[in-house]
Amino acid sequence: MMNAPSPSEPLHEVVRWLAQHAGFPARRLPAKAEALVCVSALAAAEEAREQQRFALQRRVPEQTSALRAHGLRRSQVHFKCDNSAKV
Repeated sequence: MMNAPSPSEPLHEVVRWLAQHAGFPARRLPAKAEALVCVSALAAAEEAREQQRFALQRRVPEQTSALRAHGLRRSQVHFKCDNSAKV
């Protein structure tokens, strides 16, 4: 079975797969079968693009550290407002 094609060149992967498994270009599959393989590769590339778009971002250690330090500083601050002194 075909490996997942890279999103940048799905048809290149199809030609390579056909050459390896079907003897392309010396032997050819029926036109409908070749079209099905090409459409399948394009669909797999589109799915890979969508998954990459919604992939979770890795944490950046510097940002995590800065946010932790900011939270610690905020927790140590005690602001008191005294409204008893009326003008």
